[in-house]
Amino acid sequence: MSDEQNTQPIMPVEAPGRVAVPVENRVDSDVVSGSNHFISWGGRSDVGLVRGHNEDSFLVRTPLFVVSDGMGGHAAGEVASAIAVETIGANAPSDPDDILLGAAVETANLAVIKGAEEGRGKPGMGCTASTVVIKGDRMAVAHVGDSRVYLLHEGKLVRITHDHSFVEELIDAGQITEDEARVHPSRSVITRALGSDPNMYADHFSLEVHNGDRVILCSDGLSSMIDDAEIEMLAVSSVTPQSAADNLVSAALTAGGADNVTVLVVDVKNDGIAEAARKRLLQRVGTFAAGVLVALVAVFALLAAFIRGEWYLAPDGETVGIYQGINADIMGFPLSQLVEPTTVQIKDLPESVQSQLQRGIQVSSEAEAHAIVESYRDQIDADKTRAAEKAEEAKADGDPTGATVVPTDQAPEGEAEAGANAAKEAQETQDNEKTETSSSTQGSKSGGGA
Repeated sequence: MSDEQNTQPIMPVEAPGRVAVPVENRVDSDVVSGSNHFISWGGRSDVGLVRGHNEDSFLVRTPLFVVSDGMGGHAAGEVASAIAVETIGANAPSDPDDILLGAAVETANLAVIKGAEEGRGKPGMGCTASTVVIKGDRMAVAHVGDSRVYLLHEGKLVRITHDHSFVEELIDAGQITEDEARVHPSRSVITRALGSDPNMYADHFSLEVHNGDRVILCSDGLSSMIDDAEIEMLAVSSVTPQSAADNLVSAALTAGGADNVTVLVVDVKNDGIAEAARKRLLQRVGTFAAGVLVALVAVFALLAAFIRGEWYLAPDGETVGIYQGINADIMGFPLSQLVEPTTVQIKDLPESVQSQLQRGIQVSSEAEAHAIVESYRDQIDADKTRAAEKAEEAKADGDPTGATVVPTDQAPEGEAEAGANAAKEAQETQDNEKTETSSSTQGSKSGGGA
């Protein structure tokens, strides 16, 4: 062989006998797909390559998904499966309650029996039912027969339903393997199905699902043609639910398509856990904020009560004012208000009192404030009275000013100031009298000259 021949690329080819059967545009093939905020789904039902009609039925009514495989032959199996999915759809819960979902399947069993009695379909017809309700992070499952429900979680495929079939019992007993069950002559024998026993009961349970999980419902037209390993490989490698359903149906047809095959694939996009966590966080933040707000309101209420209970005296212009609150402010907002102005002049008070008033004189109550103001008024009146009396005494003793009656450095501060004021007033009175006397004398002289 030449070097040129050795360098020719080797093109991949399909394995003999395994040319994939395309599913697009096939006759008697039903397709469904869709999505919402929480899940997306895709499905396909195909008559297969051997059967002349499709006895499978399926229902997609989110969050409900149902697959039913009819039994009983033409005009019987498809009727039974149609009655089953219709009845389950009418009675299934809107939330993932597996007890109610199981009850819906059991109601469908009675409906199939009644349908045969009333002439819909044929006597002895029956069907399987595998159904799920997916909402948030919960999935309810109800199941009868050999249709299946798989869960693909983190790349691993798990069959979560148990076949009600003769070969499954043999597998459970360890007498045959799953590969042997796929070709066993009694593989079509069902031990529990809808349409025969009025007391039939459905298996039901609930489990958690999470973002990225993929749920697969199928009739035995898939599971009897390819093994779980191939189902897992195709489920993992398919990007969308619809492509997964198409690839699985195509694989079943490629393997021979000996039976009707129906596949529904549901992807969990939003299990609601993150949203629930966000709501819990917001609730906690809201609760904390409400607690902080209540605490702040309580603090402000206590502060307001404290402020309302405080009183002080301070200048109100040139007079003494009675204030309620604290002689301070916060960011320019005063913490007090003038409650009552008075007529007490600040200049008439001793300098020490004036200085105290500038800083604010704290008192225990409004009554005490009034009492202190009255004492100021009484003190001023008394000082003025004493000063006037001293001035009169000085005048009577021949001292027209009265400045030497009580030395300034010996008199109390209030009395000294009041005495000085009285002396000043007396001096002004004496000067006025002299002026009047002088004017009277000049008038007399003027009259005499005339």
